[in-house]
Amino acid sequence: MAIPFCPGYDHEPFATLVANYPGKDVHPLKDFRVEWGPIFHRGRLNGTARILVVGQDPAQHETVVRRILVGTAGKRVHGFLRRLGFNRSYVLINTFLYSVFGQGGGARQIKNAAITAYRNQWIKAILDSSPIEAVVAFGGLAKQAWEQWLASADALGRPALPFEPLTHPTWPESSSKSKAEHDAAIETLLSGWNGGLQRLKPKIAHPDFSAALSLYGKKFLETDLPDLPPDDLPAWMPEWMLSEESWADREGTSSDLKRRTIIMRAPKSAIQ
Repeated sequence: MAIPFCPGYDHEPFATLVANYPGKDVHPLKDFRVEWGPIFHRGRLNGTARILVVGQDPAQHETVVRRILVGTAGKRVHGFLRRLGFNRSYVLINTFLYSVFGQGGGARQIKNAAITAYRNQWIKAILDSSPIEAVVAFGGLAKQAWEQWLASADALGRPALPFEPLTHPTWPESSSKSKAEHDAAIETLLSGWNGGLQRLKPKIAHPDFSAALSLYGKKFLETDLPDLPPDDLPAWMPEWMLSEESWADREGTSSDLKRRTIIMRAPKSAIQ
């Protein structure tokens, strides 16, 4: 059976963008895990994308597969896009190329002019090459990233795109200290996402498939968490890397060792 895969950055302007990415000269080591390398995107760069998603920064699962918004966050975003009628025609980029390190790193660097300039090159390249109909930002820093694009010279004169800033998909996990708090946070997140769906759905002219808008309930259901398509990831990735099962963790007995160490384990389902 042929397994599709993402062809990568084999054409312009993206080939030049990935050949000239900023490193630790622009991303301070105290704020970013630059040592793990940049992670650029996920989705279609072939001119077929109709919706642009802006996330925040990659974590350990993204570091391994070299694509953004995978794992729990990616599946939740993928489910959101499906409710808008998209299962292929999307492209996702992050506010930051590198995983933010420590508390407040992202907030300190969101106004970094060099980071903004490089990210804006990606946005320009996507908007110039794809018929984008809407933009969604997941997280406060992602919202600021899109606003910085709108304030740039390259954004002037372009038609205004429908834009929805929404809560980051894993905010409930990062903000909750108990199951009750987590359940309440999920409900709050989904209520906000429902509002975004209701505002965006009528503005989408060319979805991948037509379906009546279906809103979320008070929690994520299994059907809200579809696996990512294999051609969102590079070749050779095992099937279980597309699932929600946790298979990569940062571990270490010190902050320095934990920063430099990712433990990867195939889930039990891989050998059953």
